[in-house]
Amino acid sequence: MGDDLSAEAQQLVERAVTFAREVVAPQASAWEIARQVPLEALRRAAGLGLAGLLVPPALGGAGLGATGMGRVMEALAGADLAFGFALVVHNNLAGNIARNGTPPQQQRYLPALLSGERIGAFLLTEPQGGSDAAAITTRALRDGDGWVLNGEKAWVTNGTVAEVLSVYAQTDPGQGWRGIACFLVDGAAPGVVRRAPYAMLGAHAMGTAGIGFEHCRLPGEALFIGPGDAFKAALRGIDIARIVLAAMCCGILRSGLETALDLTARRRAFGQRIADFQGVQWLLADVATELEAARLLAAEAGRRFDAGEETAMAAAHAKKFASRAALKGLSDCMQVVGAAGFAHDLPLARHLAGAKVAQYLDGATEIQNVVIARGLMRGHGPQN
Repeated sequence: MGDDLSAEAQQLVERAVTFAREVVAPQASAWEIARQVPLEALRRAAGLGLAGLLVPPALGGAGLGATGMGRVMEALAGADLAFGFALVVHNNLAGNIARNGTPPQQQRYLPALLSGERIGAFLLTEPQGGSDAAAITTRALRDGDGWVLNGEKAWVTNGTVAEVLSVYAQTDPGQGWRGIACFLVDGAAPGVVRRAPYAMLGAHAMGTAGIGFEHCRLPGEALFIGPGDAFKAALRGIDIARIVLAAMCCGILRSGLETALDLTARRRAFGQRIADFQGVQWLLADVATELEAARLLAAEAGRRFDAGEETAMAAAHAKKFASRAALKGLSDCMQVVGAAGFAHDLPLARHLAGAKVAQYLDGATEIQNVVIARGLMRGHGPQN
């Protein structure tokens, strides 16, 4: 799958494949064991043009759509989903600034984001709100010509290292989601409080942490997207992330399948190759079918997004199916290679943790069902 990409996009995919093989895969296990955020590798990826995938060429980026970005990130996820998702969040912010920022904001932030000199983060989720993004309680209050931020954000990808924070805050609680605005905040600004990194099952290369705001004063020009538009922009970014995550789940599942095929072909038990047992063959055949279906769903969601069509349901279908397929399929791949699949010597355990975290990122599986159900019910009677 790639004939539909431009020559420039295909070159970026090929760079990502090489980078994943030569840089990410050899180090990903060590990053995970040390719970390390690989800043140097992120910046090397930026140097290859992988940090401005959604930024138009006129502003220094690659100008890809969701499809092209999905292919790039599928390649990176084949080595480590956590590393790839850190870049997804960074790319989404750069693309958002290119699309919605003022010329001064673009000039201030884009060069450093595109080069990887500064890492970006998306701050929407809160400790008590979870997936109920419209119910955020972080407040932005007018203070003369500027603003004052107070509140807590949770599950911030790149939270331990990000220097450009896109913070969604409520300016008027009585307006619900229409009162939410987005601000660009310097990660070192007074009042920005870094919380301890989360200790998780895996995926520590994402640098996930909470970030608090304690009377954080912002100048007027920190307002990035105003009330009424910010929440819509956030949902657009979430749709992109869901499509790309679906492709990334295909990347880790493909890697798991290849690992299982290789090892079962080389190992022997009871006088024959493991791969010659029909039970193993059928299990891996099911994994391959699920992988093909997941890739087609991700591709269709990407096509719709890039064509400007309604995408929410397609993105939800793709992320829901692909993350489920990856979690089960990787578990099966681990099982057929035996206890070796449980060790860090192979990528299977790392990929399994990546598949599980993918079920939470940018809306848990249950939220995908909410999106799908609303779409199904639209036009079929009154809605709450």
